Formats: sequence, structure tokens, C-alpha cells
Amino acid sequence: MFADYHVHTEFSDDSRYLMEDVIRDAVNMGMDEICITDHVDYGVKVDWDSGEEIGYRHGDPLANVDYPRYMDKIRALKEEYQGKITIRTGMEFGVQMHTIPEFEALFARYAFDFIILSIHQVEDKEFWTQDFQRGRTQKEYNERYYQEMLDVVKAYKNYSVLGHMDLIKRYDEAGIYPFENVKPMIEEILKIVIADGKGIELNTSFHRYGLSDSMPSREILKLYRELGGEIITIGSDSHKPEHLGAYIDEGKEILRGLGFERFCTYENMKPVFHEL
Repeated sequence: MFADYHVHTEFSDDSRYLMEDVIRDAVNMGMDEICITDHVDYGVKVDWDSGEEIGYRHGDPLANVDYPRYMDKIRALKEEYQGKITIRTGMEFGVQMHTIPEFEALFARYAFDFIILSIHQVEDKEFWTQDFQRGRTQKEYNERYYQEMLDVVKAYKNYSVLGHMDLIKRYDEAGIYPFENVKPMIEEILKIVIADGKGIELNTSFHRYGLSDSMPSREILKLYRELGGEIITIGSDSHKPEHLGAYIDEGKEILRGLGFERFCTYENMKPVFHEL
């Protein structure tokens, strides 16, 4: 089973990769299944129909998914490519504690196969700009990041997997923060995820960001397995043609090396298990 479960298209503010091109390219590379997971980040982005002024970044509109167009496009492509590839309907929810009501309302509006829960911002402050880290020590911003994640997984349940769980390391200019320092918080998060019947993802984009370890790290993946975690998806976090499907096979090798025997795809918010 060749599947990519973290894929962005032109409906994400940071991608110009047309959805029809994504699907065509996936078919050409022999992919069996794909899930489109475009960005929604309440708090820092507005909805297209909100009536609020839409900002711009690098010439692209800083807005959430245009939901009706998005759903229509996925539906049309499912029909067009029926029998060639399985296309699943997903989104990546960048949840913060104060934005949970908006995500609850969005989830209730549409039928999803799969939702990635990610912590992309805290206190409406971005990591990639260093706005979140600025004025905090490395200890303070790492602990604050995981505290937000812990609070969110306690309060919000309409998701499938936790995305790129240690994302903060991608933007940590002080280097990799010791795992042992945050292990108690990570363990508490993972226990809740497992008890709720949710999972985590292995995000293969760590290659293109030049990280020395997987995302999440092998230490987190190992801890997840030791705690009884079984639900895991693999996604490229694709935003461009060269990202699509990248290092999925290597991701499977990493999981096998840690003792995992299966990975998951999703249908109607339910995991489907496949041998690695």
C-alpha cells in the first residue's frame, strides 16, 4: 500500500500545487491512496466568507480553506479518478485552546475521512517567525508548546492523528531540546491520544528541513509504541510536486525498525490497518 496522508494543495495558503495536478502526479507515481489535508488555522487566518479583511503573505492570501470549493473539487476528482486511486477527504486543523469552538463548528459542517490535529501556533504567535519563541528561554517555549498540545488533546476530540508532534524543533534556533526534559508531558499527551482511540503521524518532511531525526523523533515513536500506541499514518507534508510521496518508503523502514508492524489509512474517520 503506497499512500500519502499529509498533502497540501492550492487551497492551503502556503501552496500553489493544484489539486488536480496532485492527483495526476500521485497516479503517475503508482500511489494507491491519497488524503488531501489542507490548512485551517483559526486565530491567525480568516475564513473566505467571514467578511473580515484577508491579509497576504508572499503574494498569497492568508486565509483558511475555501470550504465549499474544496469539497466540490475533491468530490469531482473522486469521480474522475475512480478506479485509478482512492482519494480521501481531510484537513489539517491548527488548533489552539481558544479556537476549539470554531473547529467544532467546522467539523460538524462536513463529512471527513481524516483530520490531522496540529499545533501550528500558540497564543496566535507563529513559530516560523520566532514570534512565539521571542522573549522566552528554550525551556519556556518548549514547555509552553507541549502544554498547549496537552490542553488541546484533553479538550478536543474530533481528529484522527496528532501531526508532526515535535514541530517546534523545526524552528528552534537554540538546537534540539533534550527529550528527557519534556518526556513527562509527551507521555501524558500520548496516553490521552491512545485512550481516545486516536493516533500520531510520521511526517517525512524532516528530510527537506535538514533535521537529524525523524518527526516525531524516534524517541517519541518508541515511547508511543511502548505505551501501546498502534495507530500511525505516514505523510510527506507535500506542498510542491517534488515533495509528494517523498520518503514514504523510508518512513516505513523507520517504523519497522522500531517494532511497528502496521500503519493506517482512514475512511469515515476510522483507521484502516495495513502491513508495513
